[in-house]
Parts: sequence; C-alpha cells; structure tokens
Amino acid sequence: MFAKKMMAVAAALVVAQSAFADDKLVDSVSVDVGTGSKVQMVRFSAAKDWDTKWFQSNGTNLSGYWEASTGIWRENAYMNQPGVEHKLWDIGFTPVFRFQNDNKKGIYYEGGIGVHMLSKLYNNDDNRLSTHFQFGDHLGVGYVFDNKWEVAARVQHFSNGGYKKPNSGVNFFELRAAYHF
Repeated sequence: MFAKKMMAVAAALVVAQSAFADDKLVDSVSVDVGTGSKVQMVRFSAAKDWDTKWFQSNGTNLSGYWEASTGIWRENAYMNQPGVEHKLWDIGFTPVFRFQNDNKKGIYYEGGIGVHMLSKLYNNDDNRLSTHFQFGDHLGVGYVFDNKWEVAARVQHFSNGGYKKPNSGVNFFELRAAYHF
C-alpha cells in the first residue's frame, strides 16, 4: 500500500514536470532514509532551485532551493515500550542554502530550517514532542555527478523550538539520493 502511494506521488511529479516544461515546477526529486534512536524514516522530496548565485568567487557560490517533502516515521519503542511500533506521517517545506560549484557539479555543503506537520504526536523511547507542528533543521554534505544523480549525508533535528513542553527533540542521520532534471 505504501509503495503504491509513493509511486502515485512520483507519477504526479513527473506529470507536473511535463506540464511546465519551459518553466520547471520541479528541478529534482529525492528519497531519504534516516535512522535515529529507535526510530526510522523514509522521505520523498521535490525541489526547485533558486537559480541565484551569491558570493560568487573562485568557481563557487552560495545558492539554494525550496524543498517540499512527505515521509513516514516508524517508532520502535512507542510510549517507551520496547518493540511496540507506531507510525506517523510528516509533511514539510524547507528553504535550503547550498555552497556549491558554479556548475552545480561535485561536492557541496548545505543547511536548511523548515516547517513540518506530523500526523500524530511523537512519543517514542524517552523522547516526546507535544505538538504536531515542528521545525526541521539539517546540515548535509553531498556530491552531484555528471549524470545528474546526487548522493548526500545529512544530520537532521526536529523540535517545536521550545514553545510547548515536553520537547526533547528527535535526531536523524540520513542518506539521500536525488535526480536532477
């Protein structure tokens, strides 16, 4: 069932891309897999480059992209009970800054802070998030190949910024694969 939904999302992105061939709505799509303390995550994203170059020098620049994402988390110690699984959905939107080569190939470094909405409250292991609304920030390093594929590693933190307790936060280490159109 999950795979069918994700295939439908991918098909919708391809159709949207075709509909806006001259002015791309989406520049790339990606999949992330992540793991944290007794939690795993799979996320699918679509991105749109800013096509802006700040601080251009020595063949590098600062630029970025908008990222829209949806993912599913699997808690493995729901309500602090080892082995009890629980799932929730995450929908997010993140502006991401990227330090990269002018040709957008090779190694890059990035960071972003965005907003996320969780389908259920997170209550796993000793970590609890008391709100559905969360901030998601990440730091990453990656590499864009000549064939338009990209691989990256990210460290991501989710938290409500302390506006409601409890707010222990959730951390993920993620691996990412993306394809650029």
